[in-house]
Amino acid sequence: MQHAARAALAMSLLVLLAACKPQNQTAATPDAAPAGSSAPAAASDAIVREAEPRGGSFDIDSIPVSTVTLGDFPYITLPAGYTSEHRNKLSKDFARFPFWLNGQSHWVEGKFYGTSFAPAEGKGMSEYEVKKNFETLLQQMGGVKLSEGSIPSEVTEKWGDEITQGFIDGLGDVYNNPVTTYLVRRNDGNIWVHLVTDSAGGAYLVGQEQAFAQTAQLLPASALKQQLDSAGKVALQVNFATDKAEILPDSLPQIDQVVQLLKDDATLQLAINGHTDDTGEASHNQKLSEDRANAVLAVLVGKGIDGTRLSAKGFGQTQPVADNATAEGKAKNRRVELVKKT
Repeated sequence: MQHAARAALAMSLLVLLAACKPQNQTAATPDAAPAGSSAPAAASDAIVREAEPRGGSFDIDSIPVSTVTLGDFPYITLPAGYTSEHRNKLSKDFARFPFWLNGQSHWVEGKFYGTSFAPAEGKGMSEYEVKKNFETLLQQMGGVKLSEGSIPSEVTEKWGDEITQGFIDGLGDVYNNPVTTYLVRRNDGNIWVHLVTDSAGGAYLVGQEQAFAQTAQLLPASALKQQLDSAGKVALQVNFATDKAEILPDSLPQIDQVVQLLKDDATLQLAINGHTDDTGEASHNQKLSEDRANAVLAVLVGKGIDGTRLSAKGFGQTQPVADNATAEGKAKNRRVELVKKT
């Protein structure tokens, strides 16, 4: 009888472990408690991408849907005695991040918030205390701990600067310490949490899934000419890869209209000015704006426009046209302006 009971118990544990194998769905803001008003609505057709699949796939249907009332994104508050004061924080309205899940990178698209943290003055760092607080908080939110493990160096190398630099403020020392991944499955956008700690502090990243919303609008050559003639400049909402100068394919039709504009008026000369929002360091944004302006110039030249008719310059975050405190304002500030040379 004892042998049978033990066998039954072992089988039950195996079934329970199998049911807990992970899958996918992402957003973020500074430390905010989970209790409070209703959670922000995220698009229902959230996008999740998986990379480097190894072994069994993650079955998100095995994770219960949370209906807990949450406050504002990013929902997480640090334990008492720990602070992110005077540390850089990242906030991305739309990006992608590879949450580490049982030896796999699960790419999640949505909005993100992240920061590093450390014990307050006079307090010692306790990794156990931090992890226990995060685990308890995520359980209160209706979430689960999915996995904890180290990321191989060959994987982080594949991520490239998009992740290792673009998410540096919330990434933590993933090169030397294991990553803990949590998930709160929700109908208004799954919430993912990435946590890394070490003997001195740690970092965390919160992502909430949401679908991509296009902000770039196609302006035909005639509309470009009209604005250049009346105002001397026109703003293009060109979409680039996150934190890069790579022009996304959906913006190429807009650049084709600029090509047409320049072909219609062989005397027209344009300055191409790049601008960013105020997310991240000013020096980084300055270089990014320069690189993006030069990327547009390169595409125009590649499509047959004489480079002597064009110039490129970056202004970083120094010339906003809208309030950077809102997502809509940030989107307007991330732009490429065409300025008519006289």
